[in-house]
Amino acid sequence: MYRLLITDDEALEREGIEWIATRMMPGTFEVAHAENGRMAIQKAAEFHPHIVMMDVRMPGIQGFDALKEIKAQNPDVKMVMITAYEYFDYAKQAISLGVREYLVKPAKRAEVAAVLERLVQEIEAERNKRNEQLAVRDKFYQLLPLAETEIALHLMADQVNETEVEQLADILSLSIERGCALVLAFPELGDEKKRVYEEVKNLAHESIKEPFTVTISSLVYQHMAIFLLGDTQGGNASLREEAALLAGKLAEGLRQQCGIMISVGIGSVQTGIPGIKQSYYEAVFASKYDQWGDINRFEDLNITGTERPGKNEDKLPSTLRSVGESSYVDLAIRQIREEREQSTHNMLDQAVAYIHRKYQEDLSLEDAAEHVHLNPYYFSKLFKQQTGETFIDYVTRLRIEKAKEMMKDSHLSLKEVCYAVGYKDPNYFSRVFKKVTGVTPSEYRQQLR
Repeated sequence: MYRLLITDDEALEREGIEWIATRMMPGTFEVAHAENGRMAIQKAAEFHPHIVMMDVRMPGIQGFDALKEIKAQNPDVKMVMITAYEYFDYAKQAISLGVREYLVKPAKRAEVAAVLERLVQEIEAERNKRNEQLAVRDKFYQLLPLAETEIALHLMADQVNETEVEQLADILSLSIERGCALVLAFPELGDEKKRVYEEVKNLAHESIKEPFTVTISSLVYQHMAIFLLGDTQGGNASLREEAALLAGKLAEGLRQQCGIMISVGIGSVQTGIPGIKQSYYEAVFASKYDQWGDINRFEDLNITGTERPGKNEDKLPSTLRSVGESSYVDLAIRQIREEREQSTHNMLDQAVAYIHRKYQEDLSLEDAAEHVHLNPYYFSKLFKQQTGETFIDYVTRLRIEKAKEMMKDSHLSLKEVCYAVGYKDPNYFSRVFKKVTGVTPSEYRQQLR
């Protein structure tokens, strides 16, 4: 319902407008009255009206001043000025407040109803627009972790599409002018992978402050890549120092929170996308260069020219020795895709289970989407892709299948079956049943005999 505040010093005028509103638009408004400007301001603060209908001339605070005060408290309120002919020019001043509707006394029933209908439509349109904006924002925030993973993969891969990296960096508000990589090598984690991954993400994002930023890869084959990024204003020394501090915090945090020891490799500070990618390979190399549990900076290692990353695979982690650098990244990308597909299947399984629990109720697509924490539009597309059916078609088919099973019980009337499978109108149920099966419920039951 919409809240309507009617302000007029004449009780008959207030009651007349309320009668028109409730008679012409039943069930639409919750109505409150005020007999002067002061009371209107007080009532608006308590009642939070969607629409205010205000007489121009009243004792005490005038309608124009009262509306100005109410508008300051509630910028979205819709305002209607009510005026006699002799005050019409004065009422037009209210246009500066955003008043776009007015009524001239004595207002006809149809005029009052038309004004209220227009305002209700405006409110509904604004509400729908806000919901769409919220849905878009929600989808954007859902995609941010994927964007972070994608930019990390681009920086790890051999073939780097610099335009795409720059676009992703812009979405995430990251500077990719300068940076260095950290590679975390873990022992066998088993069922602890998700917990460790979340712990690394939380520690990294909490530890890094402006002017630095981080982007983090997924946990793949007991490794994670963290890219510490900054602009060209800061010197290499500050980035190098920040990387060492971050490595120490991560190693200590994981030891305390998860009880595991990790090795960390830190690449050199580089400029531009190719340089940051080179830093990643240096960090991979350094992560397993010496003893397990160490933190090694590539620049501090005593490496000959033939030992540099890619030239001495004996020094690389076992997963990298067996498949080579580029193949490792390919495997990483493949595993992340598989994990995403599994996540989609898990989400769909949850949604289907929810539908099977709730099909007897007034079930909507929005309800199912909320259950799996997805935007309804995205959920609808995903559901159709995975099942081959729209949400409505799936629920309809399920309900009809359940109805056909229940019809085998001769003790249940068709009306009882209708209600039991989630339909409120037996006539509508009969039409849907015939559309799906080709026969009416009565004809189907007759075939069972």
